[in-house]
Amino acid sequence: MEWFPSAARKSSPVAQILLLHSVYGLRPAVHTAADRLRAAGHTVHTPDLFEGRTFEDVEAGMAYKEEVGSEELLRRAVGAAAPLLTSGTALVYAGLSLGGSLAQNLALADENARGLLLLHGTSDIREDAATAIPVQLHVAEPDPFEPEDWLNAWYLNMRKAGADVEIHRYHGAGHLFTDPDLADYDAEAAERAWAVALDFLAELDA
Repeated sequence: MEWFPSAARKSSPVAQILLLHSVYGLRPAVHTAADRLRAAGHTVHTPDLFEGRTFEDVEAGMAYKEEVGSEELLRRAVGAAAPLLTSGTALVYAGLSLGGSLAQNLALADENARGLLLLHGTSDIREDAATAIPVQLHVAEPDPFEPEDWLNAWYLNMRKAGADVEIHRYHGAGHLFTDPDLADYDAEAAERAWAVALDFLAELDA
């Protein structure tokens, strides 16, 4: 499915990043992550796909996700990206957990995507997917939401699609280990992940 226009777009010297939030909603940790990326010189957009709702536990967030539905959430994510693309921007798609799943779907549908940065989450990949974008994934090890068999298949399918893929694993960290307001948080793992992610984004600019 093509969601975005195929007209050629120019890459800017600094990444324009669409950062999509987790199932907890657009909480302070998302803004903190965006500020970290902005401090490195990037422009970051953080749309609210939950329309103002935030959640304190994963069960409540998942219940709202099921209520809204995956198709509607993807439609909202597409709607958030569309105005940025009409200005000629080549986006780097990024996401946290659920946001990573959505970001992946958007990136693989946008032939002009500049890169894909995934933290804590992936999505399935269509059999006919084709892309040449660089992809970086940061994930806990083990992660109940991203089991080993799934990650192995995801990596092989992403490579089959043509992506240049890196996976960085963080042993003993919780699922959403970059969020300082959650029990999952692992300060050391978070700092390592952001350092590697910033290098990844810098290479896109090179």
